[in-house]
Amino acid sequence: MTTTTRRRPDQDGSATVRTDGHTDSTTYQRPSLTVREIEVLISWFRCDSKPAVAASMFLSLGTVNTHLTRIRQKYAAVGRPAPTKASLVARALQDGLIDIDEL
Repeated sequence: MTTTTRRRPDQDGSATVRTDGHTDSTTYQRPSLTVREIEVLISWFRCDSKPAVAASMFLSLGTVNTHLTRIRQKYAAVGRPAPTKASLVARALQDGLIDIDEL
């Protein structure tokens, strides 16, 4: 069985993912997300819909969509596209923004 370990991103925005049993590691660039973008992202992971996120955070649906669009653009800009909700969850887990137990 292969065990994957991860650590929090470095100050420079990069993070290292190591897989036990392998000698190499993968380093990737973490996008610079604002605190509010992270809050919207995590709220969206926990909600059934974007309108529910908007209501719970006292934002318009347009604002929620804008935050999510910018997050996707930032991931694409560092070569880590995340076009779906599932891929954004994967990126957030990789970057240490959220733990699987928090979902």
